Amino acid sequence: MALYSEKVMDHFRNPRNVGVIENADGIGEVGNAKCGDIMKMYLKIEDDIVQDVKFETFGCGSAIASSSMATELIKGRPVSEAMQLTNKAVAEALDGLPAYKLHCSVLAEEAIQSALNNYYEKHPDKKPGD
Repeated sequence: MALYSEKVMDHFRNPRNVGVIENADGIGEVGNAKCGDIMKMYLKIEDDIVQDVKFETFGCGSAIASSSMATELIKGRPVSEAMQLTNKAVAEALDGLPAYKLHCSVLAEEAIQSALNNYYEKHPDKKPGD
């Protein structure tokens, strides 16, 4: 069995949504000191929909693939759905990650959550439950 799925390899070789969003509505950056991976997510939100999402990731192939897949999973979705994104969903969408690389999908989840939290800090009136 191959170490990485075809989907992981595809998202590593051809990552989607790479880059920066100028004047982003939400920006989140997370890192893992143990492995050295750093992920930064940018969100553009209009009418409670994630209209655009971009990322910059410094890390291994699994980190890049996880970032790419996470952006694909939330782009065009309501913010409420983006808030529900889990590392498990990212890993499953990639057809799995080796156990020792699951932290990459956790970082992707955390980067999205961080960007959404930043959005709510900037726009407290948009936060659900208020």
